Amino acid sequence: MNTLGHNFRLTTFGESHGLAVGGIIDGCPANIKLDFDAIEAELARRRGGNDETTQRQEPDKVDFLSGLLNGITLGTPIAFIIKNSDARPGDYECLREYCRPGHADFTYQARYGIHDHRGGGRSSGRETVARVVAGAISKQILKNQNINIAATVDSLAPQKPDDTRGGVISCRVDGLRAGIGNPVFGRLNAALAFAAMSIPSATAFEMGIGTAASTMTGSEYVDQWLPDGHTVTNHCGGIQGGISNGMPIEFRVHFHAAPTLPRPIDCLSSDGKISTIEVKGRHDLCHIHRLPVVVEAMTALTIIDFLNT
Repeated sequence: MNTLGHNFRLTTFGESHGLAVGGIIDGCPANIKLDFDAIEAELARRRGGNDETTQRQEPDKVDFLSGLLNGITLGTPIAFIIKNSDARPGDYECLREYCRPGHADFTYQARYGIHDHRGGGRSSGRETVARVVAGAISKQILKNQNINIAATVDSLAPQKPDDTRGGVISCRVDGLRAGIGNPVFGRLNAALAFAAMSIPSATAFEMGIGTAASTMTGSEYVDQWLPDGHTVTNHCGGIQGGISNGMPIEFRVHFHAAPTLPRPIDCLSSDGKISTIEVKGRHDLCHIHRLPVVVEAMTALTIIDFLNT
């Protein structure tokens, strides 16, 4: 499953330490003039750059292969590629016959009979660079319709020496009119959760006030009407019955810490042997600061897909 969406579709390809990653967007409307500086700005947000960010230095230069003429979309598939210029697959040679704890190495091996030991392959966060490109294009289209998406770091786990940490991202969508989404199995909130939970290291999704709703009475939780059709509170997060109600869409996504630690870790071999291995690859101590733009991208891709129905 490498494709997201039905009417506005993104298919991604490539591995973390392979030659390149990229994507194909199908269903993008024609005659949209793209802002390439805005796309670069989104990619810069994903790269991060603080003391807890990986030292891998990828310029993330996007080459568009099709679907554009003089920077304007043609309505045909948009293919793009981002070459991996700072990949070091040799750093992971020690893991060729081992699976790291907390990673998808073991499950990929169980599913396919092979796993990409070079930094996790497609299970790596490197794959999200293609999502950010597609999300940046989607956000430009949505902005033309006065729909804006913004995500921020809500909280971070405490920092401990020689360890990594996770955190929570909050996201808000303004400007989406009431009536977007479908009942039962086509719910907009379910689609947003599906998209958010596809991001590597996502562990939980909370709509509106989330788990706090389970501690409230009905009279405390219900969002009371205002005469204009809006509500006093927004406990539901802007979606009722799977359909947007015109209030801001609000949700939070929880992410676990990066499981590759800055110290030797116990890894499992194919023959059942556990060995302590020091992984030499470059990894984030905290990847949370790089994730708001990824959450925004997945949100934009989901909403634009619903608007194109």
